[in-house]
Formats: sequence, structure tokens, C-alpha cells
Amino acid sequence: MKILITNDDGYQATGIVALYEALKDIADVEVVAPEQNNSAKSNALTLHTPMYVQTAANGYRYINGTPADCVHIALTGLLGYRPDLVVSGINNGANMGDDTIYSGTVGAAMEGYLFGIPAIAFSQTEKGWAHIDAAGRRARAMVQQLMPSLEKHSHPWLLNVNIPNLPDAELKSTQVVRLGRRHAAEKVITQTSPRGDTMYWIGSAGAAKDDSEGTDFHAAKMGHVCLTPLHVDLTEHRQLPHWTERMAGLERAGA
Repeated sequence: MKILITNDDGYQATGIVALYEALKDIADVEVVAPEQNNSAKSNALTLHTPMYVQTAANGYRYINGTPADCVHIALTGLLGYRPDLVVSGINNGANMGDDTIYSGTVGAAMEGYLFGIPAIAFSQTEKGWAHIDAAGRRARAMVQQLMPSLEKHSHPWLLNVNIPNLPDAELKSTQVVRLGRRHAAEKVITQTSPRGDTMYWIGSAGAAKDDSEGTDFHAAKMGHVCLTPLHVDLTEHRQLPHWTERMAGLERAGA
């Protein structure tokens, strides 16, 4: 079994080291990750700047690009083989609800999925890496449970997994849940630079808006590992008949 590991916090982040250590003896594992922190880069690819692959002392390879760049380059020539699984993380903080739209962790996993490879994005629900070893063990157990389906060459899937920052004894079972929703982000932060210019910093993520039972927010609050299967089709299927009728009306009116 061959696994490609990446993340968005950078190749030196505590979470990717914990993930590598957790998986290295159950599969043939390689790390290709960003050189710097690339949080909130989503699925961005670098198209107008050259990228370089370098190898760290521990054997991890890192790229001066986005998380999606790392997976794209790995799968289109760097590795020289097709991995059975792409695993992204473990992220420093939650990727729940609306976070998944912005998340570089999820974006990296999605890049693998777009290439037809099963992929998992792992995150801890709080920042700071508390109990990261416990999160690594949960990630390892989940990958082991999913290995038989990889060997059968089933259709690719994309999973978003959030693990509470709790010790093993307090971590509850895995719940399969839907994404919740957040309130809009906090107000932008402004500062004045030493030269007198106004600088802008994106504000904090909004608080949970829909954290009802059955959502990732609720499951994590209860101490459960939460798993959400994702897909890429952004089509609003329920609105197709409405817009078909509306466009037909506009065309008739303009005829």
C-alpha cells in the first residue's frame, strides 16, 4: 500500500510529523508538503511562478507552492507511481462547516480525489496540537480500517475528518455527519504600517451558526471524531428546473 501525505501547515508542522509517524509502518509512505504555511489556500494552483522541489534532512520533500500544488506535482511526475491513498493533515485547527471551502488541508485531499484517488483530510478541532499523538492513532486506525476497500480498487471517495483534542480515553467513537454552518467572519482587522499605510488582516472565522445534532460541530462538541464524506459537484440540482423555466421565459420575451 502506497500513501502520499501532505498538509497545508508546512512540512515542518507538528501535525504532519505525527501523521507520518502514525502511518509509516503500515504502508509505503511519502511526504510532499508546502515549504511554508499555506492555510486557507483551498484548491489554488500556482500557474505563473516556477516551483522547486527540495528534500529535507528527514526525507520529506517540500515545494514552494500550495497544498494542491504539492499533490498535483506529486501525482503528475514527481512520485513516478500512483499512490493508493492521499492523506492530508493533521491540520492545526478545525475544518468543519464552511471551513471546508477555504481549507488548504481539504483542498490538497480534493486534488487527489480529482485524480481518481481516495483521499482523507484530517484536522484537530482546536489549535495548539494538544494530544496530537492520540489524533495520530485515530488517523492510523481509520486508514487501517479503510485499506481493504483500497485494495479492491473501488471508486474514489473524499473524507473530511475532525478529531477533538482529547486523550485516547476521552475520544469517543466516529460519527458520520453533515457539515454545519458558520456565521459570517469577524470584521477585518486594520493596522497602520511603519510607513503610514493601512494594512488589512482577515478576521477570525465566525462562530457556529448551525451546530444542531447531526452536524460536525455538534459531534465534535460531544467528543466524537466526526467524518463527513464530501463531493465536488457544486451544481444546485434543485434549482435546475427553476432556471430552465426562467431562461426560457427570458428568451421568449426577447424573441
